[in-house]
Amino acid sequence: MPAFDLPLPELERHRPDIEEPADFDAFWRDTLKAAGETDPVVSVRPVETGLRLTRTWDVTFRGFGGDPVRAWFSRPAGVGGPGELPPAGVSTSPHGSGQPCDLLPAVVEFAGYGRGRGLPHERLTWVNAGYAHLLMDNRGQGDQYGCGGDTPDPHAAAPGGPGSAVRGLLAAEDYHYRRLITDAVRAVAAVRALPGVDPQRTVAVGNSQGGGLALAVAGLVPDLTAVLVTAPLLCGIRRALDLTDAGPYGEIAAYLAVHRGAEDAACRTLSYVEGVSFARRAQAPAHFGVGLRDTVCPPSGVYAAFNRYAELTGTDPRKEIHAYPFNGHEGGEAVQVRRQLDWLPGVLDEASDVGRGSR
Repeated sequence: MPAFDLPLPELERHRPDIEEPADFDAFWRDTLKAAGETDPVVSVRPVETGLRLTRTWDVTFRGFGGDPVRAWFSRPAGVGGPGELPPAGVSTSPHGSGQPCDLLPAVVEFAGYGRGRGLPHERLTWVNAGYAHLLMDNRGQGDQYGCGGDTPDPHAAAPGGPGSAVRGLLAAEDYHYRRLITDAVRAVAAVRALPGVDPQRTVAVGNSQGGGLALAVAGLVPDLTAVLVTAPLLCGIRRALDLTDAGPYGEIAAYLAVHRGAEDAACRTLSYVEGVSFARRAQAPAHFGVGLRDTVCPPSGVYAAFNRYAELTGTDPRKEIHAYPFNGHEGGEAVQVRRQLDWLPGVLDEASDVGRGSR
């Protein structure tokens, strides 16, 4: 696929106006307040994976509406006692000596569209890099790619098509992504409540839909430590609907092709989950990646989020973006991941210095 969006020099200056509903902040404040009225973690159960260097737990936490949401929680082996997490607020030596050591920073990862959490041995990059890692399941998804999911969406009866991107599309209160974004925010609260995690060093990571969720978390969790996104979905949604019929945007277009006259209601709903709006409210250091031939998540949306990142917060966080001119939705793949691995420790070190200075 040849490049189809704006040329790179224009992308680097691309700061489109975004139609935000006047009650955007109130909508999310009320949604998250209702979800946060209970403790996030429901259960933590150890899982045997056959991996000697990684320990994994099957976590259930409360998401939107108090619904149980599943996740895999993993950490390097040798931290904590065998088969169980260390007590809250206590971390033991990686060598099993029982001597205190630092709590681990946590990476919360969000999966792509149509994927579930899969199997616990599928995503090992972050735990192998020495982080605690929580991989959230996508409610009502998991049947298109990978090895499935375990979290139903009991609120999926509102009008809309069969795809997740159009479930409840005609009203923001009913929309699938209202629930999924709330789950993502609650996933951060859940990992911070787990023993052996440093709650002051929490990172959101995702690609495609997962990147859109991570960006939303950055806009809704003001004390997030960092966010790393590649090809984030839900950025520059109106322009994306004009540019592409691929992926979730194609599902929305197909729905509107049948439901003529529903465009205004649909676009109003989508304005509440616009990634650029979340990016404007974010203040954590940010690392972006984008393929300039991406027809699933057009690069103009990614650059819109990057260029307008943190503009409403009065802060100037560290941020960078890596563009891959000859790649599509796959972006930089392992090259981008290596850049993330190189970038994140410096950000976490800065966060640790700030934390020590505040004590």
